[in-house]
Amino acid sequence: MGASIKDVARRAGVSVTSVSRVLNGEKYVSKALLEKVNRSIEELNYSPSHIARSLKMQKTNTIGIIVPDLTNQYFSTIISHIEETATTMGYNLLIGNIAESMEKELKYLRIFQNMRVDGIIVMHQKFDEQILEFFANASMPILFLSVKGPSSKYLSVMIDDYRAAFDATEYLIRSGHRKVAFLSGDLEDITSGLNRYRGFIDAMKKHRLELDERFVKFGNYKLASGRALMEEIVQLEEHPTVVFAASDDMAVGALNCVLDHGFQVPDDISIVGYDGSQITEVVRPSITSMEQPSGELGRQAVDYMHQLIVNPDFTFDEDIILPHQLVLRGSSRELL
Repeated sequence: MGASIKDVARRAGVSVTSVSRVLNGEKYVSKALLEKVNRSIEELNYSPSHIARSLKMQKTNTIGIIVPDLTNQYFSTIISHIEETATTMGYNLLIGNIAESMEKELKYLRIFQNMRVDGIIVMHQKFDEQILEFFANASMPILFLSVKGPSSKYLSVMIDDYRAAFDATEYLIRSGHRKVAFLSGDLEDITSGLNRYRGFIDAMKKHRLELDERFVKFGNYKLASGRALMEEIVQLEEHPTVVFAASDDMAVGALNCVLDHGFQVPDDISIVGYDGSQITEVVRPSITSMEQPSGELGRQAVDYMHQLIVNPDFTFDEDIILPHQLVLRGSSRELL
């Protein structure tokens, strides 16, 4: 059996309260007391119980994260930014990779609750009645990142996905593209699916361009999905001059398919992605992408979560909307 806090106090010749003050990092502790307690801790190889201290202090310094799919380049990138910021602020992370499953999401939410996390950041937007009930009854703050929360009760940190998709499509149109294909995500995902799809559709309508339904496909944001959807398009007699994908992973899948069929990118077909993840810079040609500021999104999500944790009365008037940017790379060209 390991040493207890009483053993440390006995060895140091001080009270248990004095040892607790040292362990809790209180400011007004004498140098002599600090040295005696730390020497006793080292000699006894004492390790304080994190769980016991957390229960006493009603704080675990832990944030739970719900991630739709860690194999997606965007989510893995933003998690790294969240972790970096959380560490500097003294928080640890518990990550639930739900693989787009609401059943797994509910399971992880309950695990986070049982482990008494201080707050939960959710990056998934499909909710059933049980998940919504959990949110409504949760004792810890819940913040939504890169997606819109189920009501104005919850703070969301995100970009305007409708406007970003609209702006990307309008740029392509103004660059001379008239045959524009769109590889959409799941329309049940309001933010990354429906809003990006609507942005594309409305830009086409604004410029009075006929929408060729053969060029609009629906997938699941994954690389394999992008390749499969592009395979359907290249089999057509007529091809688009540009393909706009709702995720960078799908754009890479489309790029591989186009190249495998002997087309030149961007000379024959341009490829444009969405998210601005690192994979766009690794492949060749590098991929033009509508960039989400993943670093700033991650930093602000942790910062606002901290404010919600330390100040239960913290209020907000509106969601945090960060700017988007179309980053031009080698996979696209102007036709004008």
